[in-house]
Amino acid sequence: MSRRPDREKEKMWGKDDLKEIARNLSFLSEHAVREFYDRAYRECRIINSHTFPPTRSIQELVQAWKQLRKWR
Repeated sequence: MSRRPDREKEKMWGKDDLKEIARNLSFLSEHAVREFYDRAYRECRIINSHTFPPTRSIQELVQAWKQLRKWR
């Protein structure tokens, strides 16, 4: 049977850190945020069934997506 990943070992951004990332992204140009989004998207790809993206990369991807959505 497969095991769940150990959440304690995985590093995550806290609420304050995520607010700071969102604030910093809001100061960037749309092009810069798209580059940030593309980098995070590449890091979040699932290459095979044994590798999954780190939590921080997913959180960064979501923050960039939210900022791009605001500008839509």
